[in-house]
Amino acid sequence: MNDSQPDLDITDTSEEKRAALAYLSEAFAEAQLDGLDGDCVAHAALFTAFHELVMTYGEEAVARFAENLPTRIRGGGFTSGLRH
Repeated sequence: MNDSQPDLDITDTSEEKRAALAYLSEAFAEAQLDGLDGDCVAHAALFTAFHELVMTYGEEAVARFAENLPTRIRGGGFTSGLRH
């Protein structure tokens, strides 16, 4: 990890992050209206997001962040609406 960079804070719910989520949600909707498959857009977004995080925080910090993703996914951390 780059020692000059802070650790990823996945609990930050700042107004800026909420605004960013709104922009990305709109971009997803527009891509789907243009005929792109949702999971294709999601894969591209994940790649872009991880690339940006690695450039900002370094590979080790992002790897530690990613290690917690299975627990968050299974716990409904990314679920909106009804769960299956």
